[in-house]
Parts: sequence; structure tokens; C-alpha cells
Amino acid sequence: MAEGGGPADGPLEPLSQVTLARIRRSREQYPSARSAVLPALWAVQDQLGYLPPSGLAAVARELGLEPSEVEAVSTFYSMYFQQQPGRHLIQVCLNVSCGLRGADQILRHLQEGLEVEEGGTTADGLFTLEGTVECLGGCGGAPMMQVDRISYENLDPAAAAQVLAGVRKKDGAGRRGRRNA
Repeated sequence: MAEGGGPADGPLEPLSQVTLARIRRSREQYPSARSAVLPALWAVQDQLGYLPPSGLAAVARELGLEPSEVEAVSTFYSMYFQQQPGRHLIQVCLNVSCGLRGADQILRHLQEGLEVEEGGTTADGLFTLEGTVECLGGCGGAPMMQVDRISYENLDPAAAAQVLAGVRKKDGAGRRGRRNA
């Protein structure tokens, strides 16, 4: 970490006083600072949308930990983003129940329609497709996906595309010349 608490590769991205207070409160709730890393990372991601190096450095500084300890946690869990995601996160469950009922066809259909690979974000910044999700807890309604943590079950490729069309309409972004997923 560079002098002054910022990462060596860039300036410290400012965290709001609300975010800093959330990090400090999380530290007070646990006997060990390491136990507060997860909620502290959520605080940063809730503000910034992802975890840039400056956000990780701020968490390390506020919790009194080494930056490498915070980075290790942030990269271990798939719920934390290292890059700025789209405004809407799509997760398609590929576990056994969903896989046996056609989740891979849904994923391929979404990839083609959105013109992105797994982990990619659409050119308009509207959607990030995180396809390789092991279980979203909806086995009884397989295949299923989540968009912004809202579950949609008993899908086929057309129904999945319809969900995204509804999100686009609600978002007001429109298709902007892109093929409809």
C-alpha cells in the first residue's frame, strides 16, 4: 500500500461517511477484525457497485488488517465484484436439477441474445451475465435464474428472454439496437 493509505496503483476512491460508519460498526460487532471483512466489503460494494483496489485498501485500513487479507476474502466469494458490473446481474443456476431441465440452453440463449460470454457485461452496461452459479436454491422450480436477486423459476429460453425484456422495459433502457435476448 502506498503512503497515506491508498493503493500503489491509484488514488483512494472516496467512501462516504455512511459507508465508513458501516465498516466501523461491523468492526465493533465482532471480537476479531477478520470477522468484520464480509460486512465491510458489502458496505463498499453497496456504495461503489464493485470493489476497486481503493475500496479494498479502505477496508484494510479501517479494520487494521493487511490489504492482502482483505483482497483474499474479496476474490474468494463470487458475490463480490472486482470489476464494475452492469446495472442488472443475471445468474443462471447450473446445478443438477436445473442442468437436467435445460439450464445450459437458457444460458446459451442469453449469451447469444445479449452478445456476451459468462461474466461479461452488455455493451450498453445494462446486464452482467454470471452464468456459472452452482445453486440458487430453487430446485423445485428448475430451471431457474435470478436477476438482481429476484428468482424466476420453471424457465425455458423464451421465458428467460421475456424476463429480461421486462427488466429492460422497467429500466427504461430499451433495446438500443441490440438483439432481444
